[in-house]
Amino acid sequence: MLVNVSYSNKELTRKIDTEVGKPFTLKERWALGGIGSPRLFITEASLGIRNLLILDNNRDQCNVEIRPKGIIVRFRSLLETYALVIPYYKLTIYKGDLGIYSIYRDQHFLKVKADTKAVQKFFTKLLNHKADNAPTSIEDL
Repeated sequence: MLVNVSYSNKELTRKIDTEVGKPFTLKERWALGGIGSPRLFITEASLGIRNLLILDNNRDQCNVEIRPKGIIVRFRSLLETYALVIPYYKLTIYKGDLGIYSIYRDQHFLKVKADTKAVQKFFTKLLNHKADNAPTSIEDL
C-alpha cells in the first residue's frame, strides 16, 4: 500500500496499524536495539514510486521502520512524505551484486544501496525479525 502520510489522518493511521501493527513501545525499541534504518539511497524504483521521486531534484533517499507485523518504507518528494506499507507476508528482500538490497511488495519495489556496515547490520536485524514474526499459516493472518 503506497500512501501519502504527510497529514494526520486517523482512518489512514488505523489502516496502517491494522496492516503492520502498532508502533513498538519505547521499552521494546530499546530491547531491539532500535527499529529504524540509517539513511538509504534509492538506486532504482518501480514506476509508481519513480514518478513521485522525479518530481524534485533532491537525492532519492528513504528509511525503513520495523513494526511488529511488517515494515514501513518512507520517502519524501517535494514537500510530501510517502509510505510504502509492507506486511511480512508480502515482503520479499533480495541482496544483489554490489551491495544493493531490493525490497518488494506486489508491483512496488525499491532498490537501495547498502554501502555501510550499519545498513547491512540493519537488514540482518530486519530479516531475523521477519523470520521470527512472519505468519506461518493462513490462520495467523
